[in-house]
Amino acid sequence: MADVLPYKPRAGEIPTDPGVYRFRDADGRVLYVGKAKNLRQRLSNYFAPLRTLHERTRRMVTTAASVEWTVVPTDVDSLQLEYMWIKEFDPPFNVRYKDDKSYPFMAVTLGDEAPRVIVTRNRRIPGARYFGPYPKVWAVHDTIDLMIKAFPIRTCSDSSYKRAMQTGRPCFPGQIGKCGGPCSMTVTIEEHRAMVDDFVAFMAGGDERFTRELTKRMLAASADMDYEAAAKYRDKLSAIEAVLGKSALVLAPDEDADLFGIAEDELSAAVQHFVIRGGRVRGVRALTIDKEIDITGAELVDQVLQRAYGDAQDVPRRILVPVLPEDAAELEEWLRERRGRKVEIAVAQRGQRADLMRTATLNAQQALIRHKTRRTSDYVARTQALTDLQDALGMTDAPLRIECFDISHLGGTNVVASMVVFEDGLPRKDQYRSFNIAETTDDTDSMYQVLTRRLAYLDRPEAEDPSTGPGAQEYGSETQEEASGRRRPRFAYPPQLLLVDGGQPQVAAAARALRDSGHTEIAVCGIAKRLEEIWLPDDDFPVILPRTSEALYLLQRLRDEAHRFAITHQRKRRRNDIASVLSEVPGLGAARIKVLLKHFGSVTALRAADPGEIEKVQGIGPVLAQNIHTHLSTR
Repeated sequence: MADVLPYKPRAGEIPTDPGVYRFRDADGRVLYVGKAKNLRQRLSNYFAPLRTLHERTRRMVTTAASVEWTVVPTDVDSLQLEYMWIKEFDPPFNVRYKDDKSYPFMAVTLGDEAPRVIVTRNRRIPGARYFGPYPKVWAVHDTIDLMIKAFPIRTCSDSSYKRAMQTGRPCFPGQIGKCGGPCSMTVTIEEHRAMVDDFVAFMAGGDERFTRELTKRMLAASADMDYEAAAKYRDKLSAIEAVLGKSALVLAPDEDADLFGIAEDELSAAVQHFVIRGGRVRGVRALTIDKEIDITGAELVDQVLQRAYGDAQDVPRRILVPVLPEDAAELEEWLRERRGRKVEIAVAQRGQRADLMRTATLNAQQALIRHKTRRTSDYVARTQALTDLQDALGMTDAPLRIECFDISHLGGTNVVASMVVFEDGLPRKDQYRSFNIAETTDDTDSMYQVLTRRLAYLDRPEAEDPSTGPGAQEYGSETQEEASGRRRPRFAYPPQLLLVDGGQPQVAAAARALRDSGHTEIAVCGIAKRLEEIWLPDDDFPVILPRTSEALYLLQRLRDEAHRFAITHQRKRRRNDIASVLSEVPGLGAARIKVLLKHFGSVTALRAADPGEIEKVQGIGPVLAQNIHTHLSTR
């Protein structure tokens, strides 16, 4: 492969102005759209030597056959043009969005003569004002039932409304007190419109002036001994308080904001969009995103905001994000044009906003996990994944049992390994194993040691579990005593596929372990971190699985699970080691050990500190500080 793209523009040909660029393939299809404050500076990143590019960026530029750009007067214009082109061309290498579900909204049809409130998933009703989205349909109906007690507006269908207005007889919902429109024959069109305005104003901000006003009217009616009117005001007040009570006050009562929590990995991202009006969460929307090329967190936020507000009518005065995009000022200007007033984009750093951001981010992390595992939880998807994997790796049979191995260490120390097992595409946590590695030279040597120990068990199933030996081990959901107290014949089953976390060197070490153990019938491959490439033994080029491949999702889940299990074991072992070293110091208990480690971060940093620095830690006196320093310096 040539290291220079044939369509690379000549030096000085690309302008330094702001603009938007498009990569096209040989058939003229737009592959990728991007914007830049300086076109020459941005595009030069794509025409760097191919070996230096991220694998998926390299695939995009090598798939493309040409690049073109359009200069615009301002950065705001480039943002607008980028949004329009992404929407028009739907480029395959730009981020792809998918709503987790079709969320129900509450809509008020303000374009009608007598507006009504409805539950809908249609966001294209002319002149309608939307509230939500709501997580469940019943949640919208419950809110409407409470709201029409305080603000009795029309709920009947258009046909019922027309029939009632023509005949002069109330609509059926109006007869049973479920519709308060002109069709109920209790209010005029003008009076009803005023009621609709109050309904919309309350839903838009939870304006507590309604609570104060109704309370004032109720007390006045009660003082005048008009108890029937006072009872009506009381019922309306109870309905409003019930609506407000359904959502906790998470920010200041006058706060209108949208908050975006984001969790991402190399290929996917999940977004939790909290709609906050009047300080309360009025709606939550979840998005999942497929990323085809490598983009930063700030660039992802930029794309998410464009997607969220490109066609939006309801833009709040403040937008809270986990990290500011580079063109935050231009985005604020772009949003101001849509809102008609100032819009602020800010990072939630402290207080209630930071707490809410943590909640949204946690929800996004859980949504990302669900997104990554949803396919493997479905039988058809699991079957497709195993079939795709068989074809991609050239195996004679589908890999019904896959074992994945990962090596984890801290700067070459505390080396551990993990083994996770998937059967029929599902994890078998009772068969997970952890390995302690006493002496090693590098990751490949560690991988060879672990696989040799594991493969040796296939030839002598009556022997002890290979994860036992020097040092305490972790046995998935079982204790060591439970595991060592009986034979584990299921561990003798050979896998059809060994997956290692790593590239060519790790795969070569695994293949050598298989040869030396006499188990060449077992297939082996590696998944390289960040590049998401699949490496086979003795191959010069990796296998690149499609981004939407079921097989890739399965391998990613295996790799991530093995990494998580290795880190968990390493942290547990490290805590035990640290506690054992410091517990030998006279006068140093568990509470002070915790404070010391929190202050210094590690035993290594603590060992490098002098007694004066140790003494600064709360609860550590000069004598104890000297004892700690002396003890660690002699270890």
